[in-house]
Amino acid sequence: MSSFRSIGRVAVIGAGAWGTALALQALRAGAATALWARDPDRALAMRAARENAAHLPGQPLPAELRITADAGEALEGADLALLVVPCQHLAGVLAAFPPLPPSLVAAKGVEHGTLRLPLEILADARPGLPAGVLSGPNFAREVAQGLPAAAVVASTDETLRQDAAACLSTAGFRLYDHDDPVGAEVGGAAKNVIAIAAGAVIGAGLGENARAALVTRGLAEIARLAVALGGRAETVAGLSGLGDLLLTCTGGSSRNFSLGLALGQGRQLGAILAERNSVTEGVATAPAMLARAAAVGVEMPITAAVADVLEGRMDVAGAVEQLMNRPLRQEV
Repeated sequence: MSSFRSIGRVAVIGAGAWGTALALQALRAGAATALWARDPDRALAMRAARENAAHLPGQPLPAELRITADAGEALEGADLALLVVPCQHLAGVLAAFPPLPPSLVAAKGVEHGTLRLPLEILADARPGLPAGVLSGPNFAREVAQGLPAAAVVASTDETLRQDAAACLSTAGFRLYDHDDPVGAEVGGAAKNVIAIAAGAVIGAGLGENARAALVTRGLAEIARLAVALGGRAETVAGLSGLGDLLLTCTGGSSRNFSLGLALGQGRQLGAILAERNSVTEGVATAPAMLARAAAVGVEMPITAAVADVLEGRMDVAGAVEQLMNRPLRQEV
């Protein structure tokens, strides 16, 4: 893989599992890398143990990875920032941060209340900043371990997307550049919602046929929304859409699938979330995405069913019955 022409330093903002994995990947690709954690005590513990015990236990963190809770220190000299903060917290973090270099958002979701996608949040906070999206079918632990994976860097800025892809790629982590960030963002956000539904189907014992049908129809509604927001349907058929959807709807490491699985088994949402130390993005995204879709006249029945279940208006059995009894129509 060719070396990057101008980016030598990368700042990763957010020390969850995915942020830590991306920091390790940036190091592996040859960039001097800093990892920012919001909590000073966590940053101190990670530096001392050379491990992110809360989110990637057992994964060593090399001595050359700089770990800090000081935003200025993390961004000092950085040519590229990776913003790996949950979508619902991104605006708050940006409000307190110093100026950023060109940035890629690696968060997935739709902001509750404002209905903004992550790049829209970033554009409002940092007008004119060269920015893009890093998205794809990636479990953090596998990327941290250097197992083979692929993802997409999507931006309307051709130089940024090509240079960032070259900077972060290695033989084990293949990055494609793409010019449709809207499609990539919609795919990345919506797949979390569909994964909750897929988990609920399996948890309720409804079978693999049902999951396959649900994933396929989920992809159709994701594509409808992407097009309505200015993206392209073919983007949703790629790594940041179908690829991410397949992984999240079938992989046991998916937080959203496992939450749906527990719901399908009859557990209560509050109890499931109380056991977790990381964000399950689809919970906040489902109602926000449904509202964003309604604003542009797009019907998303699976997303609506997930929102109904999460907000206690319907149980899993009722949601499945409602979906199966929708009027017959041509497949589109």
